[in-house]
Amino acid sequence: MFSLPLSLLLLCQLLLADTVHAAQQCRLQLNTKLTAGGGDPGASTSAQTSAPSSGAPTGTGTAASASATPTPFKYGTTPIRGVNLGGWFVLEPWITPSIFNNTGNDAIVDEYTFGSMQNPATALSVLTNHWNTWITEQDFIDIAAAGLNHVRIPYGYWSVPLTSADTNGSTSVAPYTPGAWPYLLKALNWAQKHNIHVILDLHGAPGSQNGFDNSGQRTSPPEWAANPANVSRTVDTIAFVAANVGGMVDIIELLNEPAAFTSDAFAATLRQYWQDGYGAVRSVGATGNQVMIGDGFLGVDSWDNFLTYPSAQGVMMDYHEYQIFSVPELQRSFDDHINFACSSMADLTNFAKSNIWTVVGEWSTAVTDCTLWLNGRGVGARWDGTYFGPTTPLGSCAGWTGSSSNFSSDYKTFLRQYWEVQVTMGENVQGWVYWTWKAENSDDWSYQKGLEGGWIPQDPTSRLYPDICS
Repeated sequence: MFSLPLSLLLLCQLLLADTVHAAQQCRLQLNTKLTAGGGDPGASTSAQTSAPSSGAPTGTGTAASASATPTPFKYGTTPIRGVNLGGWFVLEPWITPSIFNNTGNDAIVDEYTFGSMQNPATALSVLTNHWNTWITEQDFIDIAAAGLNHVRIPYGYWSVPLTSADTNGSTSVAPYTPGAWPYLLKALNWAQKHNIHVILDLHGAPGSQNGFDNSGQRTSPPEWAANPANVSRTVDTIAFVAANVGGMVDIIELLNEPAAFTSDAFAATLRQYWQDGYGAVRSVGATGNQVMIGDGFLGVDSWDNFLTYPSAQGVMMDYHEYQIFSVPELQRSFDDHINFACSSMADLTNFAKSNIWTVVGEWSTAVTDCTLWLNGRGVGARWDGTYFGPTTPLGSCAGWTGSSSNFSSDYKTFLRQYWEVQVTMGENVQGWVYWTWKAENSDDWSYQKGLEGGWIPQDPTSRLYPDICS
């Protein structure tokens, strides 16, 4: 059951009745005095806070109680074993295609157009139902039962109720639909109740940091780095999150998958943002939260000696591993995919040992790009030759995605091997977070379906192929 104090629950119900105005008042101010601070990569740290003090929330924000205090996590000693809650607070057409199909409008391709091309009341109604049902407390129970110790929760800047007191810039989120904040608070309480640690991941920034639909806005080129107001608002958003819910999360991820490869100017802006975002977290007193940055698609070696101890403490690198978004990658055999993962380990391990803790924060067992709309709504797959018009196909998509009832026994054997080798990669550094917990019709991407289908073990330490890289 939802375990926030009754006063907070009632407040959030009021917010849902008048999201545009009242949502600005739904906020927690939590105790950010932490049990342990960050540290150098050789030291074990815990970023978990003490339980916030109890109290009734008001419009200006007072302390609210957490439902439980999880055991502090020993980063750098115990591996992160986690799963992403994708598609919950940032829509992705391939994760929940029904939401997009039901609009009857093929031009609605992301959460931005979901808000701009529909009646606002319709968008809010659909999203409210989605926030209520896509992930529930039972999912947290199941995640804990699967031996996982972390969830990574992606969210968009439009869900954070900034007020004019929190930023010198705009507080408008139009055309996005606000209102997810109370559900995020509920999720943080469920996580604490079930002793699951949280990576809170800013997945969508103003102007889009990568132009992908997973940023909220499918656009080209991405505008985040081109407009200083976008960047400063992102820093203010991180400061708000650290101040208001830092006491209920372990890791604050500053931004997901920024496209630093697009230009030297973008890369320079990102480098400065990582520093400013880190400073924003620390400036509000959240000294024990780990702060996560990403490689910006430049590779981890591009961040050698960056935000390292002692100039910074408690910084982590988020590395994403997919082998399906180009034809040469798709042409790899099963063995080639496994060997590539094995060959990637040394570089990650060396970086983590000499720089900052590193986590494989996104990866999956998918070996094709066949999932409907994985490359964007209305965009086909490279695998079957339908990617942006007819191209030379590598094969049929039948049997590679959708329901696992159509997967061959050989394919399921490979899925288990591919899961194990990527877990091994993650546990050679500081851990791993699978993408994603669930998807409507893509079992090859779903941790939940992998557990049901048997290619993901209930015990994440179980190995059928312990010497897979030998």
